Amino acid sequence: MLGLVILVWGVWSSTIGRAHGAISTSTMQEIERVNEKGPYLGIVVPNSFEMNPLLQSPSFVADLQVPYLDCFGRRFRFGKVENEEVVVVLTGLSMLNAGITTQLLLTLFKVKGVLHYGIAGNANPQLQIGDVTIPQYWAHTGLWNWQRYGDGPDDELALESNGDYTREIGYLRLANYQNGSENGKPVENLLNNVWYQPEEVFPVDGIAEVRQHSFWVPVNKHYFKVAKRIEGMTFQRCVNSTCLPRAPKAVRVKRGASANAFVDNSAYREFLYSKFNITPIDMESAAVALVCHQQQIPFIAIRALSDLAGGGSAVSNEADIFASLAAQNAVDASLRFITLLFA
Repeated sequence: MLGLVILVWGVWSSTIGRAHGAISTSTMQEIERVNEKGPYLGIVVPNSFEMNPLLQSPSFVADLQVPYLDCFGRRFRFGKVENEEVVVVLTGLSMLNAGITTQLLLTLFKVKGVLHYGIAGNANPQLQIGDVTIPQYWAHTGLWNWQRYGDGPDDELALESNGDYTREIGYLRLANYQNGSENGKPVENLLNNVWYQPEEVFPVDGIAEVRQHSFWVPVNKHYFKVAKRIEGMTFQRCVNSTCLPRAPKAVRVKRGASANAFVDNSAYREFLYSKFNITPIDMESAAVALVCHQQQIPFIAIRALSDLAGGGSAVSNEADIFASLAAQNAVDASLRFITLLFA
């Protein structure tokens, strides 16, 4: 009988140890412990050079009991910003990393809202390096239906009739960007057209496995309203002896875009601005926005401009010089936003 009890206890203990799948029992206990201090404001940051100014700021006070928790290759840092409980996490480069990290954040911890910040390329010729932008909408502009050669705007896309793809958003005609022409018209290009597509989303309040579509993802209305109050801030304009023509400013803009491509091309920059009225261009924000949108968590992104994508002025193409300034400006704007949000 004793042997049977020991066997049952061993099986039960083993089951409990695996009760949370890949999360160990000890890690789950730590998660439950930190969640007792929640809900948190989640702060999601792409890279270490963008995160470090926040962690080194006197405004950030690390939690003394659990300063961080490592889980699934991510380090979740706990502390306070302006007396507000926060959890800070670094995503790494790209839409995939940003999406996975944001979902982990929202799955593991009690989070009441998400602030995403970092640097970005600029598509808006009215703004300059160092300016801090807060878009009202974000889109993933890297999801395409690449149309076969010979078809045009009036021709149905492959699988369009199923509802998988659409021509409603618009397209990029690659022939418009060739150097050569015939009779004043662009020469046809075998690469033809790429049509921008919305993401398939599955909101938590929807029906399981019944897709919806989303291209322009809005930030939280209240967060966007609060962000208007940081438009009067002043920011750094010099890196050592290299200074910008004017002091950077914070400005709410209509739209931002993300994709798995580093845009350093003026033609594509001008297309994104003229076609979609896009200002900041990055590789993560739309992924964070899409996850928060599906999970119905308030979200906003603050991106400081580090360069004019593709060049075009005396201070363009200077990301290597001004990236640190832009990162600090993004942090300063984010800290001010947090103060105002919970005032």
